[in-house]
Amino acid sequence: MTQTFSKILIANRGEIACRIIRTARDMGIATVAVYSDADAGSLHVTLADEAIHIGPSPAAESYLLAGRIIDAARQTGAQAIHPGYGFLSENPDFVDAVQAAGLVFIGPSAQAIRAMGLKDAAKDLMEQAGVPVVPGYQGESQDPAFLSAEAERIGYPVLIKARAGGGGKGMRKVDRPEDFADALTSARREGQGAFGDPHVLIEKYITTPRHIEVQVFGDNHGQVVHLFERDCSLQRRHQKVIEEAPAPGMTDDVRRAMADAAVKAAQAIDYTGAGTIEFIADGSGPLRADGFWFMEMNTRLQVEHPVTEAITGVDLVEWQIRVAAGERLPLRQKDLSITGHAFEARLYAEDPSNGFLPATGKLEHLAFSDHARNDTGVRGGDVISPFYDPMIAKIIANGTDRDSARLSLLSSLRKTHVVGTVSNAGFLAALTDHAGFAAGQFDTGLIERDLADLVTAPEPGGVHIAIAAFAALGIEPASPHLGWRLWGDAVHDLTLLHDGKPLCCRLTLSPEGLVTLLQDGQDIIGLRDIVFDGAAFSARSGTTNAQVSASVCLARRDGVLLVSVLTKATTCEFLLPDPRSGSATLVDTSDSVVAPMTGMIVALDVAAGDEVTEGARLGVMEAMKMETALIAPRAGTVAEVLCAAGDAVEGGAILVNFETEVAL
Repeated sequence: MTQTFSKILIANRGEIACRIIRTARDMGIATVAVYSDADAGSLHVTLADEAIHIGPSPAAESYLLAGRIIDAARQTGAQAIHPGYGFLSENPDFVDAVQAAGLVFIGPSAQAIRAMGLKDAAKDLMEQAGVPVVPGYQGESQDPAFLSAEAERIGYPVLIKARAGGGGKGMRKVDRPEDFADALTSARREGQGAFGDPHVLIEKYITTPRHIEVQVFGDNHGQVVHLFERDCSLQRRHQKVIEEAPAPGMTDDVRRAMADAAVKAAQAIDYTGAGTIEFIADGSGPLRADGFWFMEMNTRLQVEHPVTEAITGVDLVEWQIRVAAGERLPLRQKDLSITGHAFEARLYAEDPSNGFLPATGKLEHLAFSDHARNDTGVRGGDVISPFYDPMIAKIIANGTDRDSARLSLLSSLRKTHVVGTVSNAGFLAALTDHAGFAAGQFDTGLIERDLADLVTAPEPGGVHIAIAAFAALGIEPASPHLGWRLWGDAVHDLTLLHDGKPLCCRLTLSPEGLVTLLQDGQDIIGLRDIVFDGAAFSARSGTTNAQVSASVCLARRDGVLLVSVLTKATTCEFLLPDPRSGSATLVDTSDSVVAPMTGMIVALDVAAGDEVTEGARLGVMEAMKMETALIAPRAGTVAEVLCAAGDAVEGGAILVNFETEVAL
């Protein structure tokens, strides 16, 4: 293979920057990272050959400043810029600026991005090209009354979408006319905040939709190919959660029709580089050649591209670099085929039991299964900051068929251990094990329908509690004096908190090395031959000397000792609070509303003295470009409001206090 570039700059951060660096290194290409204040010690900076600081932590002051990124490329002698995804990856003005500076943009032309960048214009273009589109309104009028009338004409339910949107931002499903006005205001505000454009379009919401997309690739010599489809139907709030390739239930004739439409769409704009044509398909029955419609085109590399790589054997980043350097596509359509099946799960720092609120904090411990591809931009010891997307990793598993790949993903998720911030690992495992998903029978509404079951935290077993108590007490298992007392066994009483509930337990240690957990006077489990080395815990239990193995990590949360135990495919976290400390973990907060995460107050609906009902919206917070409603925990009178619209607040800060209820 010929040398393409000698050095490229990556205008991104996190896992995608690390992933691009790996391919560039394999190609013998030097890499330049850019970083903000928050990312000074990040993994992508460590991996790159050079790194240039480009500004403060907020993306608007660093990763979105095209001039600083181009200056960094010039300063280091980089010949090309890879944008990754997000940030400036679909900004045509950035493409123009890169090329005006005499550099190469590793991606499509500015003209192609402009053609597909606004969803309304893209739909018009696709209609002209003969690609089926979702019924709706994508005109210029943004008058609320007119848009409401259009929604009535289209027929509820409808989907409000920011025309410049992506990643589920600026998108609202509306089921009833009376909810339209609030949803429109929220979608516009989110579109303005995330993309600088409040313009929306209205689409008919397909009631049992499947989200199926086709990977396309074009070069500068007129060739366009597809690399088959991905199913991205497992979504929450229009954001993809688990993706797979190929799509379950896909037939040859439907694949041919969908792929032909995707290639036709790419050819209509003379597309070069990696792109994705997204379709909405009717999931009420078997897939049909006349049952899918164009939604949008993403003119960049997708987050979920690894599943396509897994089934085709193609390194899509390498193709991007080679095509940008002027080479022809390495393979023709007839040379591409599907082998096996693959899944990707997006591991986030978010709390499924609390509305999936994004979380921040230091990753005290981070461990993955060795049997999966784990694309990550963080390590143990790194901090999940409030400035960017809270992704921890993408976990990719493949197999010879769908079920073997799914079971591989499930096993890998159950071995993933995240400590220091909450994560959605347990939720992802429950979703992977969902009966409907396992059978390939699902649509984009699956998570919403079965959410309660999917986010139910497992109750800790006796082995979890015993290991947590042992670790919390700081007992050294190798000590020759373990359990020694002049008379009888050593006894330790302690109270652990799990999910806010106290667990009173007693641990007895015998001189022979047996550790026994008792609760309510009953023996729960006994452990012997204990070895505790770093995070690795092992022991024997029961009359059959069954092997017990676990990953255990101790950390601090709000000044309280946290013990995280991963064993028997389940992670449970316990707190050991000091009753004398006044820890917030022991305080009743029913009279207060606290900030669920670090972010900004964008709207307030109440003032001191207002009477509110339980579940009423008190205001709106924005964090990581997503809005979250602040909800009244009970009915009552607002005593004081401790914030104002526009305030930046820390996670855990008290925002609203209620008047204390007086018992009668």
